[in-house]
Amino acid sequence: MSGFKGFTINLIPAVKADLEALVDLRITAMRESLERIGRFDPVRARERLVSGFLPNCTKHIAINGKRIGFVVVKPEADHFVLDHFYLHPDQQKKGIGSAVLNLIFAKVDAQSAALHVSALRGSAANQFYKRRGFELFDEEEWDLHYVRYPRR
Repeated sequence: MSGFKGFTINLIPAVKADLEALVDLRITAMRESLERIGRFDPVRARERLVSGFLPNCTKHIAINGKRIGFVVVKPEADHFVLDHFYLHPDQQKKGIGSAVLNLIFAKVDAQSAALHVSALRGSAANQFYKRRGFELFDEEEWDLHYVRYPRR
């Protein structure tokens, strides 16, 4: 739980029954970026989330009890992967994403672990992650891969 600009941000554990609502939110959040590069495909967007859905790694992002996004942080052998991070478009560019990242950073830093994340090439998320201390370490045709090393 974190206080933020007069709001309380909570990360609420997801359950299996939340999957369809999460798929809808992912498609809503990604649509503009994917349409801009001609890659919007709701079937593919749905499949990517459904195929790797792990409720125990998924948290709803809620402000004052209202669910506005979700985050998936998966543990790996020597690091964590920020596999999904979506806010409803109406809630973006308000500092909420940075506040949520601070909660995630506290968790992974406490375990002296790096955090990996990927972003769609051309997405505003790339600048967001770079501003928050992530460093580019690999590129693919459609995705850029970043790492943030633990702070002590």
